[in-house]
Amino acid sequence: MLPIELKLLLLIIIANGAPVVAAAVCGAWGNHPVDGGRALADGRRWLGDSKTWRGVIAAALAAGLGAVLFGLSAWIGGVIGMAAMIGDLLSSFVKRRLGVPTSGMALGLDQIPEALLPLLAVAGEFALTWPAIGGTVAGFIVLELTLSPFFYWLGVRNRPY
Repeated sequence: MLPIELKLLLLIIIANGAPVVAAAVCGAWGNHPVDGGRALADGRRWLGDSKTWRGVIAAALAAGLGAVLFGLSAWIGGVIGMAAMIGDLLSSFVKRRLGVPTSGMALGLDQIPEALLPLLAVAGEFALTWPAIGGTVAGFIVLELTLSPFFYWLGVRNRPY
């Protein structure tokens, strides 16, 4: 039996990987930007073309299915998937304001919100401590940075980060 922190880490990885897999599998189908192509007064997009409704939905569904496979409720998985995508959208918004191009790398900003927000969303349900949350976020950062080049090599990701 897996410890809850490991199950949550795996669900966060599933949630964050689902949009990339969905894009590779679906191509242009469902490729509708969350921001609708809108820009702020600074002329920069809210989020960019890579943040799609397809990805948000894929994350929630994949994490929900993963949760069931790990013996957790689909609802918990859906919450983790949605919170991971909210973290991803938040980091994209901040990156656009900082002038980082769409799909550009911003170490920490690309990983922490999409791992931290899901853990905070379910912390009460699983009585997660701050050390457990911090360790799980650190584990996500290490795995994200390790697995991304591998998925690039497989042709699933467009960039090696």
